Amino acid sequence: MLRDLKPYPAMKDSGVPWLGEVPEHWELRKIREVGRVINGFPFDARRFSRSTGYPLIRIRDLDKARTAARYDGPFVESARVNPGDVLIGMDGDFNVGTWRGAEPALLNQRMCCIRCAERATERLIAYSLPGPLKQINDVTWSTTVKHLASRQVERIQLSLPPLPEQAAIVRFLDYMDRRIRRYIRAKQKLIKLLEEQKQAIIHRAVTRGLDPNVRLKPSGVEWLGDVPEHWEIRRNGRLFAQRNETGFGDLPILEVSLKTGVRLRDFETSDRKQVMADREKYKRAVAGDIAYNMMRMWQGAAGVAPVDGLISPAYVVARPLPGTEPRYFEYLFRLPAYMVEVDKYSRGIVKDRNRLYWEDFKQIPSCYPPSNEQVAIADAIVRMTGGIEATSVRVRREIAVFMEYRTRLIADVVTGKLDVREAAARLPDENPDPEPADEEPCDGGQEREEDDAPTEEVDAG
Repeated sequence: MLRDLKPYPAMKDSGVPWLGEVPEHWELRKIREVGRVINGFPFDARRFSRSTGYPLIRIRDLDKARTAARYDGPFVESARVNPGDVLIGMDGDFNVGTWRGAEPALLNQRMCCIRCAERATERLIAYSLPGPLKQINDVTWSTTVKHLASRQVERIQLSLPPLPEQAAIVRFLDYMDRRIRRYIRAKQKLIKLLEEQKQAIIHRAVTRGLDPNVRLKPSGVEWLGDVPEHWEIRRNGRLFAQRNETGFGDLPILEVSLKTGVRLRDFETSDRKQVMADREKYKRAVAGDIAYNMMRMWQGAAGVAPVDGLISPAYVVARPLPGTEPRYFEYLFRLPAYMVEVDKYSRGIVKDRNRLYWEDFKQIPSCYPPSNEQVAIADAIVRMTGGIEATSVRVRREIAVFMEYRTRLIADVVTGKLDVREAAARLPDENPDPEPADEEPCDGGQEREEDDAPTEEVDAG
């Protein structure tokens, strides 16, 4: 079917750089001419709920676009989101989604939505927006997280065909998108199974050791259960000391990732090209130190510094004491069961913003094998999980290739580089796939971080 797609017979210059040439009969329209941009509202964190009230859509809910937290407060009509409305994240990468919940929802202040009189126009805008939003993102400068203004959204120019043609384009893209998402969901399920297998290997190794015949004893820690008889249980304060050193502004910046631990931040290839406001205030982490994100330690945001570098002032750097192998404890700290234990020791007003302060981290009990056994366990985990990790990397690359293909196809169709009218007319009728409520973001497995810091913007009209 895709091989039969051809360009439109007559084209014209749109006058918009990112659009280029468009079909001659398409019209150039600003979003404010075809729809209404609706801003979110600053909700009261004390009314935040996970079970009662109205759905509240935040940036973190954008990729799922079906599930959201709840707001147990009055319904704010000016921030209303109807099913089908186009969602835009106003901070960070300016991502796009669609609210697919069955009931109206509310937007928080870091979001906006677009509502049009015609559903086909809404759907076409949703497919078209990533292109111009990327252009705005590329020229927006910020020392922290980039911010998008609603007036910038209103001025975005799109080239729109007549309404029947819009419906045909949306029909074609929906059809192709469903098939690509089915493929990606299958690959993501495989990645999840691989991760579960890897976690089972790690959990067994760091809590029971490598000898299957070792004698066990009760650990006295509920989540640990029995541990090898010769192991100790020590609080983290006996294993690590806090490193709180600043004034090393010439060191490279490190970031703490939920998926990969501590890594060097690559500003050149990152979509979030940021300039650190004052590097002298950043904490030094020496290679081999454990660094963790106070607000996300309960999600496993911890790891070993690969080189000497700088860590955010909001994070904690823990220096391993003699006899402490940091690689072993990185595996331990990132266990799902250990994250539950961390959550018990974390403090905060809102649960998903709880912080694990150093004084609380010191009190958490951890299993402590002899130092030579810690090294052996860490080395063995690398060997036992190497094949699993290689397979996971290959599958993620396959997903990334399909996502790149999806992006290119959508861009060619919404800008009129390919004529899909005949192909859309030949498509069979089918019901949309029921999408799981906890569907993973279709982004090739790339992680998105959030930051509430203030930003600066450049108008890219």
